[in-house]
Amino acid sequence: MWRRRSDCDGFMSESIFDSQNAGYVQLLYEDYARNPASVPEEWRDFFEQGAAVTRDAGLFVPDGLRSNGHSETAHPRGGDVPPVFEAASETDDGLERLLPVVARATSFVQAYRDHGHMLARIDPLGTDPPGHPQLDPSFFGTSLDELRQIPAGIVMGPEARDETLADTLQRLRAAYCGWIGYEFEHVEDPSRVRWLWAQVESGVHTQPMESGRRVQLLQRLSEVEGFEQFLHRSFLGQKRFSIEGTDMLVPILDLAFEEAAAAGGRQVVVGMSHRGRLNVLAHIVGIGYGDIVREFEGVDNEGALTVPGTGDVKYHHGAKGEYSLRDGSSIRVILAPNPSHLEFVDPVVLGMTRAMQFGGEGRHAVQDTSAVVPILIHGDAAFAAEGVVAETLNLARLPAYSVGGTIHLIVNNQIGFTTDPNEGRSTRYASDLAKGFDLPILHVNADRPAACLAAVRLAMTYRAEYGDDVVIDLVGYRRHGHNEGDEPAYTQPSLYRKIANHPTVRAQWAEQLLEEGVVEEEDVARFNDQVAGHLHNVLDGVQQEESWYGGHVAPTTQEDASDTSVPFEQLAHLNREALSWPESFTVHPKLAHQLDRRRDTFSPEANIDWAHAETLALGSLLAEGFVIRLTGQDSQRGTFSQRHLVLHDVETGRVHVPLAQVGDGRLEVYNSPLSEAAVLGYEYGYSVAAERDLILWEAQFGDFVNAAQVAVDQFVASGREKWNQYANLTLLLPHGYEGQGPEHSSARLERFLQVCAEDNLCVTYPSTPAQYFHLLRRQAHRRPERPLIAMTPKSLLRLPAAGSPVSQLTEGRFRPVIAEPGSTDRRDEIRRLVLCTGKVYYELQGSDHRREAEMAAIGRVEELYPFPTSALEELVAGYPHLEEVVWVQEEPRNMGALTFVGPLLRAAVPREIPLRWVARPERASPAEGKVSYHRLEQERIVREALGVENG
Repeated sequence: MWRRRSDCDGFMSESIFDSQNAGYVQLLYEDYARNPASVPEEWRDFFEQGAAVTRDAGLFVPDGLRSNGHSETAHPRGGDVPPVFEAASETDDGLERLLPVVARATSFVQAYRDHGHMLARIDPLGTDPPGHPQLDPSFFGTSLDELRQIPAGIVMGPEARDETLADTLQRLRAAYCGWIGYEFEHVEDPSRVRWLWAQVESGVHTQPMESGRRVQLLQRLSEVEGFEQFLHRSFLGQKRFSIEGTDMLVPILDLAFEEAAAAGGRQVVVGMSHRGRLNVLAHIVGIGYGDIVREFEGVDNEGALTVPGTGDVKYHHGAKGEYSLRDGSSIRVILAPNPSHLEFVDPVVLGMTRAMQFGGEGRHAVQDTSAVVPILIHGDAAFAAEGVVAETLNLARLPAYSVGGTIHLIVNNQIGFTTDPNEGRSTRYASDLAKGFDLPILHVNADRPAACLAAVRLAMTYRAEYGDDVVIDLVGYRRHGHNEGDEPAYTQPSLYRKIANHPTVRAQWAEQLLEEGVVEEEDVARFNDQVAGHLHNVLDGVQQEESWYGGHVAPTTQEDASDTSVPFEQLAHLNREALSWPESFTVHPKLAHQLDRRRDTFSPEANIDWAHAETLALGSLLAEGFVIRLTGQDSQRGTFSQRHLVLHDVETGRVHVPLAQVGDGRLEVYNSPLSEAAVLGYEYGYSVAAERDLILWEAQFGDFVNAAQVAVDQFVASGREKWNQYANLTLLLPHGYEGQGPEHSSARLERFLQVCAEDNLCVTYPSTPAQYFHLLRRQAHRRPERPLIAMTPKSLLRLPAAGSPVSQLTEGRFRPVIAEPGSTDRRDEIRRLVLCTGKVYYELQGSDHRREAEMAAIGRVEELYPFPTSALEELVAGYPHLEEVVWVQEEPRNMGALTFVGPLLRAAVPREIPLRWVARPERASPAEGKVSYHRLEQERIVREALGVENG
C-alpha cells in the first residue's frame, strides 16, 4: 500500500511505503522502467512524477540500476561494488535476484521495530528477555554475512548511505533492545510512527548527563531511599507502602515537571495509589518531613495533612504545593487524594485538569492544554484489571473530556498484593490495555536511571508534539510486602530471596559514579548521612511536641433561604434567545413546532414543562457569568427527547447551541460515552477544581448510577470529610415507577440517604418545573459547595398537571415542603396527612379515589436531606385535628426514603399522632417486571395511602 500527500508537488522526503510492500513496489518500478505500459495507470502516473521514487520510498538503489539494471555507481561507502550488486549488474534481470535480499533485509529491520522490546532488558531482577523468532536473520532466510554486503541506504534511505545493513541492525539492536523496550508499531497514524522511529533511532532523547546532573541524581536517590529507610527503622511494621524498588519514580517526576514547564506548563495534577505516595508528598509536593512524621507518631497538630473532618490515613492524603524548578521559578503541583480503590482517582484527576485548563483570562472560552499537565501513576496489577482504567483511557480523545494528553506511569512491582502476573492478567505486559487505545508504550528498567529519564523525556516530547496520551511502564520490584507488616515470602519465596540480595538503584548508581570517578566514597557517605541526620532531628522535634485534639465538630445544617427568582422581562429575553437559530439553519419540523409553541405562548400565566424551566434556569446562570457543564449519555437532547439544548440541522447535520451566546458564561453540553464510573469521577473532579461553575451529570436512567457506586461512596459522599475536598457536582437521576421493570425505575434513593451526614449532600426529589428551576439556581449560588442529588422525572416531563406557571419562576425560592393546594382552606376538616415525594403525588392527587378521601391532605417533601424538620412541623401544625400521618412511597419498604425519614418524621410529628407507612413490601428487586403487576401495586398503594376501601 502506498500513501501520497494530498498537497504534495513531489514525493515525501521520508519513506512512504510500509516495509512489507517496498519489495512489491520495487518490482513494479522495474517493470515500468522496461515498459511503462506494463504497469497499472495509477502506478504509471506515480512513477512519472520523478525518477527518484525508490529513494523516496526508502529503497535506495544506485542510479544505474534504475534505468537499465547496470550500475555505474560506486559502493556508497567507497571501494568496490559489493558482490551482490556486481551480480545484479551482469544481466537485465540481475536486479530481480537482488530484490528478495532487499525484501528479507527490510523485514528484518522492521522486526526490530516490531519486536525489539522482547529482547530489551527491562527487568531489574534479571529475568531473561523472551526474545522473538523474527529477531534472528535466519527467520527471513538471510545472514549477517549477506547483510554486510548490502548498503543500508537500500532499506533505510539516503540518511543511512554510510552504513551496511549489518551496521544498521547493530544500531537498531542498541536502540530497541537496551534498557528501554518500545512498543508503538500498533499506532495507526503512520506519521506518528515515523516520528517515533526518528526519535528512538537517532537517540535524541537519550541525552548524556553531565557530571553535575549525575551527582544531583545521586543526591535525589539518597533522599528517596533515606526517607524510606528512616521510616522503616523508626516505625517498624507501620504501613507506609514504600516506593523501594521503583525509587526512580521521584526523579522521573522531577524531569516531567521540568519538561512540562519548558512547554508552557503552570500546573501539574498528579493522581496515584498509595504505593510511594509519602515519598511523592515529601519530595515532589513539598510536604515537610515533620507533617508526615506526625502522622506516624499520632501527634495531632495543625499541618498540611490535617483536615477539619474525620480525615483519612496518611497514604491517602492529597496536597498542594509549589515545585521549585532548576531555573529558580516554580510550578504548581496538586496531588489528588485517593482511596484504596486504586484507579478511581484517574478520571477525577482528568476532570480537575480540564477545569484548570480553562482557568485564568479567557477561562470561559479557551482551553490551554499546555498550561496544566495531568500525570497518572498506576499500579501494574490495577492498570491491567480495573475497568475504570479502560473507561478513563477511552476519554482521552473525546471532545468533552480531552486534556491534551496524559502521562501514564505504571509503577510496576511485578506483583499485585500476593498475586503473580500470570494470575492477574491475560497479557504479556501490564500495559497491554493501552495498545487498544493507540498509545505508545515505553517499558523501562527501574534500575537504570539514565534510561528512565530518557523515557520520560520522550514521553513529554510526544505529548507536546501530538497532545495525546503516552504510557511509561516503570518495571521494578517491591522490596517489602504489600505493606510493611506483611511477610511476602509466604507466597513468593524465591522472588523475595532474589530481592533481598538485590542492590538498590541508589547503590548501583553510586557504584557507577565511583567507577567513573565522578564522586568519591566520602561524597556518597555524606549524602546518606545528611539525609539521615536531618530526619532524626525532625523526629526528635516532633516527639517533643504536645499533641492536642479539639474534637470533630460536625457542620451545622441550615435551611437555605436564598432568593432564586428572575424577573419576567429577563426570562422573556432568555426565552427568545433559547428558541432562536440562524435563518440558514433547518430544525426538524416536528421539533420546530414544539419550540415555536414555547416561544409564542410565553407569558407569566403560561404553563411550562420541565425542560423549558431547565433551559431558563441555565440561561439565567449563563447571563450571570456562570460556566455550565452538562454531560450524560444522551444529555444534548435528553434521554426522553425533552431537552434539545443542542440543535441539529436536518439538511446539513450542522450543530447550533442557542444558549451558547447568552451572557459571559460558557455552556458545555456533551453526550458522554457509555460509561458511569469514569464519567462521574471526571465530573466530580471538574467540580472540585471549578471556580464559579455549575457541573451536572445526568444518568440515562437513574438506575445506572450504581455502576459508579465507588465514585459516589468514596468521592461524592465523603470527599469533604476525608480530604476537605469541596465539590458542587449535581447528579440528575431519572427516577419513578412507570411499569418499565426493575432497571428503569429506581435511582436507589435509599443508598444516597444512607450516606447523608454532616451536611455532606443535598438530596431532593422535586415535583414541579418551578421547583427544579429554583433548585438549579440555588445549587449554582450555594456556598460552601456540596453535591446535589436530584431525583428527576420521566413520565412527569410532559404531564400537564406537573407543569408550572412562569410566574412561579419570577418569585420565591425552592420550597423543601409543599402543602397540597387548597388544603389549608379545609384545615379543620383534615384528619389524615399523607406525605410523599415526587411522582407519586400526582398519582394520589389525580386518582379517582381522591374525591372519596375528603378528610385527607397530601404534603410533598421535596428535600430529604438536609431534612426540613421545621418546615414539616409547620405543615403538621397547620392541620389542628390530625389523627394520623402516613408516609407513602412507590418503592419497596426496604428501599426509597422510608427507613431514613421514619425516625425524623417521628421527631417532627407530635407523639400523640400515629405514624403509618404505605409502600411495596420488602423486596430484593426494585420493581415488577410486568406492567400488569405494576398497575395493581400502584393502585393498592394509592388506595391505602388515601384510606379508601378496596372497591
